[in-house]
Amino acid sequence: MERFTAYRIHEVETKVSARFEEMTIAELDAGDVVIRVAYSGVNYKDALAATGAGRVIRRFPCIGGIDLSGTVVESSDPRFASGDAVIATSYDLGVSHDGGFAQYARVPADWIVPLPKGMTLLESMALGTAGYTAALGIVRMEQNGLKPGNGPVVVTGATGGVGSIAIDVLSKLGFAVTALTGKDSESAYLKELGAKQVLLRSSIDFAKLKPVDKMLWAGAVDNLGGEMLSWLMSTMQQSGTIASIGNAASPNFSATVFPLILRGVALLGIDSGYTPMPLRKQVWERLAGDMKPDHLGATAHTIAFGELDASFEKLLNAQMRGRFVVDMAASAGA
Repeated sequence: MERFTAYRIHEVETKVSARFEEMTIAELDAGDVVIRVAYSGVNYKDALAATGAGRVIRRFPCIGGIDLSGTVVESSDPRFASGDAVIATSYDLGVSHDGGFAQYARVPADWIVPLPKGMTLLESMALGTAGYTAALGIVRMEQNGLKPGNGPVVVTGATGGVGSIAIDVLSKLGFAVTALTGKDSESAYLKELGAKQVLLRSSIDFAKLKPVDKMLWAGAVDNLGGEMLSWLMSTMQQSGTIASIGNAASPNFSATVFPLILRGVALLGIDSGYTPMPLRKQVWERLAGDMKPDHLGATAHTIAFGELDASFEKLLNAQMRGRFVVDMAASAGA
């Protein structure tokens, strides 16, 4: 029986540790479809899971990696056949079901999206969960009436995976994008992605936050939560819309109902984990079409499978920009 390399997360006496191991397909979690994994990605959630910095793993041991792309090698579901190129992200991958940090994955068919025409396996993971989440947020905002003519849109946590891709996509769709960041040194990068303006977090006096303040934004993609989300709520234009995507700063925020009832602001929660499949496929199709970023080469950095550990530390310490893509065929193991 063929053996392959997997990056498996364990818990020993309440301490989380992860390591490369040799496994067989028979040892993987149950699923309808066996996929030879070509690429995965490193998300903030992956770093939290593998290092134990966040209690996101729901079952030990578990192969990490919340997203993957690859080729079907075996399927008991008629929707997929050997040789099909596919994507799987979210659901329980990498947290309570063996995920993408392995050369093979066995996945429920209901979690799988056919690779859209116009997109390669590498591009799909250059986007990955981060790109999908950014695009889902934008689609939900469009459904809520956001259009380029409404006014400027702001993206917080702008240098991260979600933020970088959101800027790229929004700019391509014709929006005037302001990138909000704590990193002055990244202004040129953010403008390269399409930001019309770069706003430094240090320029905002959160101590003077008002329930409603000067109207600035028609839309906002927020990756931070905390006082940043409070500030966004207070500075939205009439009928503005916010896509709340992350909590990199804090899961808590303080606000009044006044932006909601005086300005009609809409606060949209973006759950990329369990998106209904029809909408999930629609978002991926758009990422292969009118929403396909123009600067994936700048936002995605390909690393070898054996470099996972170093990537987690860089991600958790905010020492990177964009997104890490894991080439599962390169240096498969430590």
